[in-house]
Amino acid sequence: MLGEWQKTLFLRSKSLEARGWLLDVLKCVESLGKREFTLEEAYAFDRHLGDLYPGNQNIRPKIRQQLQYLRDRGFIEFVSRGSYRLK
Repeated sequence: MLGEWQKTLFLRSKSLEARGWLLDVLKCVESLGKREFTLEEAYAFDRHLGDLYPGNQNIRPKIRQQLQYLRDRGFIEFVSRGSYRLK
């Protein structure tokens, strides 16, 4: 349990909006209800995320960026082109 909590400590150094994006993208992916998902499935949340962040006109690139960040932090893993897995 402590190890899982410690994995989130990096969020302290992020701005409120950056934390929001990370958590919102992670919530969207988790809401799919399965461990493996595709980039296209993540893109299905572009309207929802656009409503949350109306000032951002580049929602899909932002989704990709957040998935890469979550991958680099060990929350998800890259399976193959356009495919990911929750850890």
